[in-house]
Amino acid sequence: MERAERRRNEPRRRTGLIVDTLVTAFDDLMAADPAAFRTKFRKMAADPFAFYRGSACLFYADVAEREDPWADERTSRVWIQGDLHAENFGTYMDGDGVLIFDVNDFDEAYVGHFTWDVTRFAASMALLGWRKAISDDDISALVGRYVRAYLDQVRWFVSSSDDRAFSLRLDTTDGPVHDVLEQAKLRTRVALLDSVTETEGYDRILRDGPGVRRLGDEERSRAEDAFGRYVETIPEHKRHPGVTYQVKDIAGRAGFGIGSAGLPAYTVLVEGYNQALDNDVVVSMKQGNVAAPSRVVTDPGVAAHFHHHGHRTAVSQRALQAHADPMLGWTDLDGVGFVVSEVSPYEDDLDWSELTEPDEIAPVVEYLGRATAKIHCVSDSDADHSLVAFQTEEAIVHVVDGRENEFVEWVTAFAHEYAGRVRADHALFVDAFREGRIPGVAASG
Repeated sequence: MERAERRRNEPRRRTGLIVDTLVTAFDDLMAADPAAFRTKFRKMAADPFAFYRGSACLFYADVAEREDPWADERTSRVWIQGDLHAENFGTYMDGDGVLIFDVNDFDEAYVGHFTWDVTRFAASMALLGWRKAISDDDISALVGRYVRAYLDQVRWFVSSSDDRAFSLRLDTTDGPVHDVLEQAKLRTRVALLDSVTETEGYDRILRDGPGVRRLGDEERSRAEDAFGRYVETIPEHKRHPGVTYQVKDIAGRAGFGIGSAGLPAYTVLVEGYNQALDNDVVVSMKQGNVAAPSRVVTDPGVAAHFHHHGHRTAVSQRALQAHADPMLGWTDLDGVGFVVSEVSPYEDDLDWSELTEPDEIAPVVEYLGRATAKIHCVSDSDADHSLVAFQTEEAIVHVVDGRENEFVEWVTAFAHEYAGRVRADHALFVDAFREGRIPGVAASG
C-alpha cells in the first residue's frame, strides 16, 4: 500500500521539483520580464526536445544526485560547455580566419564533470531520435558512435604534439557538416550589415525593427562607457589598431530564443578596420546568465574565480575554443556583468530537419563526438589555465582506460533512461504551465 501511494504521489512530487527548479533558476529574470518567459515556456512546451533545451537547470539538479563512476579529482573539474545538445553545433570563423564547425554556444560554460557534456548530448540524441521515430536499437548505435568518436579523439589529443592541428574544416569534413561550412562561406559581412543597418547621410546606423529598442541619452551614455571598458579586456595582441571599436550606434535588443529569455542586451555598431562602410562590425553586449552547472558545483574556489557572469562566459569560451573570437571580452553595466562578442555573418547552425535516417545521422554524430572532445582538450592561447591546471585528455583517458565499452554502455543507458524522464517531465511541465502553477508566469498572462 505504501509503495502504491508513493507511485500515485510521484507525478505531483516531480511536478513540484520541475516548477521549483525553474523558478529558482529564473526568478529574477522572470520578475523583470514575465512576457519573455511566457514565450520561452510556450516554446519549451512544443515537444520534449524543446523542453530539454530550455531546462538545463533541471538536468543538473538530477545529475547532481546521481553517482558518477567516471568522476575523480580531475575529471570532475574540467571546462565544460554546460548545455551540450544536438542543436548547439554550427560554424564560426576562428581568429585565424578559418571556417570551423564546432560547438557554438557557451552561455552555460563552467567547470564540472566531463561526463555532464557527454551524457547531456547523448540524451538529446535519444530525444531527437524519438522525435524522428528512430528505433531504440538505432538510437543506441548512434549514441555509441558518438561516444566512441569522442574517446578516439581524446586519445588522439594525448598522443599529438600539436593539439591545434585538429579541427573540423572545409578540407577535413564531408557530408552535411561539410555542406554547412560551404553555406557559411557564402555569407558576407556586407549582407549582415545590410540586414541590421541602414545608411543615414554618409554613415551607417542600426536599423529599427522588431526587438530593437532605442536608448535615452543617459542609458546610451552608460552603455557606451561599458563598451569602452570592454575593449580593455581584449588581449592586447588581438586588439585591432586605429579607428576600430569607435561606436557609431547602439540600441537595446530583445527577442531571444529559448536559452537567453529575459537577458538584457545591446547591439553595438562600431567602426571596423578602416572608415569604409563595408567593414563596420556588429557587436553583441549581452548580460551573462547564471551557468546551469554552477548551481550544483559546490567548490567555492570556482565561483570566486569569476568577477561576474559576463567574465565567466568569456573566460570559459576561451578555455573551450582553440582560436576564440578576437573581439571576445566582457564588461559591466550598473554592476551587472555582460559578455561581448562579434555578431558574425559566418555562423550557421547544423540543420537536422533533412537528416531523417540513421545511416545519414551516423557520420554526423561521429563529427559531433570529435568536436566535443576538442572543446574539452584544446583551448585558446589566451585561456586562463589556473582553474584547470592539467591536461584534460590525460585525465579522461586515465579513468576510461581499459573500460571503454563500459563507458559507452553507461552513457547509452543514461541516454535512454533520461530521455524517457524528459518526455514524462515535458507532459508534467505543460500541465503545470497551462494550469497557472508556475508563479509569476501564468500561461494566460
